[in-house]
Amino acid sequence: MRFCRFDDNRLGVVKDGHVHDVTEVLDGLPPVSWPLPHGDHFFNHFHSLRPKMEAAAASAPGVPVDRVRLLSPVANPGKIVAAPVNYALHLDESRADTQINFGTAVKTIHEYGVFLKAPSSMIGAGDAVVVDWDDRRTDHEIELALVIGKQGFRIAEDDALDHVAGYMIGLDMTIRGTEDRSYRKSLDTFTVLGPHIVTADELGDPGALDFEIKVNGETRQKSNTELLILNVAQLIAYASKAYTLYPGDVIMTGTPEGVAPVKAGDVMHAWIDRVGEMTVRVA
Repeated sequence: MRFCRFDDNRLGVVKDGHVHDVTEVLDGLPPVSWPLPHGDHFFNHFHSLRPKMEAAAASAPGVPVDRVRLLSPVANPGKIVAAPVNYALHLDESRADTQINFGTAVKTIHEYGVFLKAPSSMIGAGDAVVVDWDDRRTDHEIELALVIGKQGFRIAEDDALDHVAGYMIGLDMTIRGTEDRSYRKSLDTFTVLGPHIVTADELGDPGALDFEIKVNGETRQKSNTELLILNVAQLIAYASKAYTLYPGDVIMTGTPEGVAPVKAGDVMHAWIDRVGEMTVRVA
């Protein structure tokens, strides 16, 4: 199944290029009170909501996807976990390009560990990435992103994919500079997720997905997830050594070589095989 969040926080099931509004099923979510439980309220109950969403979509009229404003498919992630230099060729280019490394030694993902991005940086495909630090280079970074569907801590690698609710495209926008990654990658609008979520059972193995990003029609990054240094299961296991992963938490798996600047007026088109495609403006 594929589903999205759109317009005024509507919930839609996506089929054949159309969005079927199933927001009514959210009335079945249990009430919450302060302090709120860990995790995104929707993903805490996704397994019970899913059959209701499928049933509602069967009778709901469809609207073409290009006629709705796509929001981030995840509304309230507790955390966004990201993987630095998780492709060998991106590690090489980061070490070679002084506009990326600013004279510092670029380490490996095993030395850095993962890092966190602010949930407030998150937008959807229907929003624009805002580039307004004129003295800085701002780069695009396309990656496979996933959302956790089952809580876990110190998850075994063999069990890791069972904790995934679904997959989506992620754009990890980055201002270059000397500050920590969590600062430079957490500006407002710097985490783009979308266009929808494809559930883990529909996608299957995430280990050999082609993907590409074009800017103004020009290919910038093109690779395959089989080239990840830490693959999806290994990354989930690695992250869960430090953090309890809750439903709704997002993990961004890292970007390949080809990162490059964008400026206001550019148009980014991102595609991942069997996940989807989205067009995102730069403003």
